[in-house]
Amino acid sequence: MIEEIVFGSIKTHDLELCKDLILKSKVLKEGDILINDRGFISREIINKLKKERKVDVYVPAKKNMDIYKQAVEIAKGEGKWHKHPTKSRKEQEIQLIKDVGMFWQSDKPNEDVKINACVVYDKKKKEYFVFLTTDTKKTAKQIIKTYELRPEIEEDYRQIKEFWKLEDFKSTKYNFILFHIVMLLIGYMYFQIYKNTEEGQKYAKKSLPVAIKKYVCKKEKKVIIYRGRYFAIFNFLEFIKLYSSCSEEIQSLLDPILALV
Repeated sequence: MIEEIVFGSIKTHDLELCKDLILKSKVLKEGDILINDRGFISREIINKLKKERKVDVYVPAKKNMDIYKQAVEIAKGEGKWHKHPTKSRKEQEIQLIKDVGMFWQSDKPNEDVKINACVVYDKKKKEYFVFLTTDTKKTAKQIIKTYELRPEIEEDYRQIKEFWKLEDFKSTKYNFILFHIVMLLIGYMYFQIYKNTEEGQKYAKKSLPVAIKKYVCKKEKKVIIYRGRYFAIFNFLEFIKLYSSCSEEIQSLLDPILALV
C-alpha cells in the first residue's frame, strides 16, 4: 500500500528529495523496516532511523565502497558458505559477516550504529553482492528473504507507470500534474483494497489489464453528463429516452457519449 508521497524537481536527487520524508514520516513505527536501493545509501540517515526511530534498514552496498570490499574479503577468508534460500538461485551461496560498520563511517564515527552484511557469491558469474542491514539479529537467510521483497515492490511501481499511466500527463502545469498523480494513486489504492475483499479475491495476483480483460460488469451501465458545475447521472434507458427526445443538433452533441456506452 502507498502511504506517503513527495514531489520535487527532476533535477533533485531522490535521496535529497526524500530525506525529510524518511526521517519525519508518521507512517514509520518502531520495529518497521526500510528496504532501499543503492541510490539511498546514506550513513547519516541509517544512523538516525536506527537510533531515533528504531527502524532497521536493508540496502545493497556499492562495489566501490570499503564496506563491500572488506565484507567480501572476510567472507572469502572464513569460507562459511551456505546455499541460497531461493530455489532459482542454485548457483549462489550466502554468508553472514558481522560487525562491518567500521568500514563505512559517518562524520561522527562514535555515533555510528552496528551493521551486519550478507555476502552473496554467484559461482557461475564469479561475482559478489553485499547486502547490509542494521538489524544485527538477522541471519544471512533472513536478510536475503527480506531484501527479496524489493522486486515485488518494484513490480508494483512498474505496473503503476505502465498500466495506470502514471506519467501520462495532459499538461505541464504543476497543479494538473499533482492532481493526476494523486487521483491515480487513490484509484490504485482502491484497487488494492478491492482485491482484498471476498469479491475481489479472484484478482488478487493479477495486474490491472488482466483484471479488466476478465471483468464482467453485472451492474446496469450509467451515463454521466456534465458541463461546468452541473452534472447528471442517467441509467442507459433514461439516456436513450432523453436522446430520442432531443433535436438533431443536441443529438449530434450527445453522439460521442453514446458511442462510448
